[in-house]
Amino acid sequence: MESQRHTSRLSFRWMVIVALIAVSAAGGFFVHDELQAAHRKEISRDSQKFLIETSNAFAEVAEMVQPSVVSIITSKTIHGGVQGMNPLFSDPFFRRFFGDRFGEEHGRGMPEQREQGLGSGVIVDEAGYILTNNHVVDKADDIKVVLSDKREFDAKLIGTDPKTDLAVVKIDGKNLNSLELGDSDSLKVGELVFAIGSPFRLNLTVTMGIVSAKGRANVGIADYEDFIQTDAAINPGNSGGAMVNSRGQLVGINTAIFSTTGGYQGIGFAIPSNMARQVMEQLLSSGKVVRGWLGVSIQQLTPELARQFGLKDDRGALVSGVIEGSAAEKAGLGRGDVIVEFNGHEVDDPTSLRNMVAGTAPGTEVEMRVIREGRDKTVRAKLDELEGERLTGGPSSTAEQDNAFRGVHVEAVTDALRARMRLPDSVSGVIVSDIDDDSPSRSMLQQGDIILEINRQAVPGIREYEEIISGIAKDDSVLILVYRNGGTFYLSITHR
Repeated sequence: MESQRHTSRLSFRWMVIVALIAVSAAGGFFVHDELQAAHRKEISRDSQKFLIETSNAFAEVAEMVQPSVVSIITSKTIHGGVQGMNPLFSDPFFRRFFGDRFGEEHGRGMPEQREQGLGSGVIVDEAGYILTNNHVVDKADDIKVVLSDKREFDAKLIGTDPKTDLAVVKIDGKNLNSLELGDSDSLKVGELVFAIGSPFRLNLTVTMGIVSAKGRANVGIADYEDFIQTDAAINPGNSGGAMVNSRGQLVGINTAIFSTTGGYQGIGFAIPSNMARQVMEQLLSSGKVVRGWLGVSIQQLTPELARQFGLKDDRGALVSGVIEGSAAEKAGLGRGDVIVEFNGHEVDDPTSLRNMVAGTAPGTEVEMRVIREGRDKTVRAKLDELEGERLTGGPSSTAEQDNAFRGVHVEAVTDALRARMRLPDSVSGVIVSDIDDDSPSRSMLQQGDIILEINRQAVPGIREYEEIISGIAKDDSVLILVYRNGGTFYLSITHR
């Protein structure tokens, strides 16, 4: 009996010891958990609130804007083409650099094909008017618009302006969501912007970035360039889409990317909404864009030139020539004047002056501040009208013959054009005003070339030009003497 009691006491002691060990271990775990909790980093309530509110604000802008952005699908007939072309190259601007020229040799001799292009657009009026890029709808036979709610419409082309790469199309629909045009001049570098479009056929894609720079020119996209640069992702298919600010206002029309690979590399360009507004208003009112013309040749001021002219800096546009009979001559502008202000706006360089003059209606009286021989001077001028899309406005011709000149548009060299281009009296011919994409001469001739001779025969005017090209056979090689950039040279072109 005593032995049993002793055994029980031992068992009880071991139970107590085990219990104490367990409690100690549990206490240790609790202490460890408390230490972990003490060292664990947590997002503060203020930070969480700020991030949630910011995220909700981004989502609110996207939700408001998306219904106003559309996909634009175009189709056209092309002579030949490239079979198996990657559908990602369907953006016409992108294809201009990576598709057409890449496959030109392989496309020759192929039958006519239907080519489809994809871009974006922005509804800017509840009546159905849509802003987009000219290169999205250029030469399209059919234009189809797809809304965010999947409705599809056949669109009518209202007008285009290749010089700014803008176009307006219209659809007839109800309950359309239009986007308010903002003031692109008020944008600041570093400001938050959103890009909305249909890259790579992915409808209503929203990307975000900042304004990287303003006033980008000499990019080689259009004649009149004043681009907003952004790092918001813009890819093939985004062309014609919306760039909006944090208030959900349209501040730009996404137009192009700068890329060495064909994809996004952090540099995209958008046409400012203020420029788009001016172009759109004219296209809606008259179907064409009329621009002001001052009549000066201008060039960039370099630091060396600025010193030569006694200027404090190299800001402004240096007048290197004045065209006889122009608004500039009548106003008294002269060679060596530096235009530093136009109608109350500072002139940073020749491009900014050119854009401001072109954006002012003909007949408008403008005031310019110029520096002449180190002194400020105020000059007033009444702007003339810049001649239309055609270079001269004179007699014209488009070759219909199936030879090397198929698709080449030419016009007569008028006195006004001769004065504007400062052509020597010895230069007599016809000027190339446009070249179709499928023309055999596309890769050789350029807009603005003056054709002096064809197969060693002089071309003094339109009538002689038509007579000469009518006698050229389809497979004949043609020798052309061209005047370009102050010099003459020969080109040999064969229709294949």
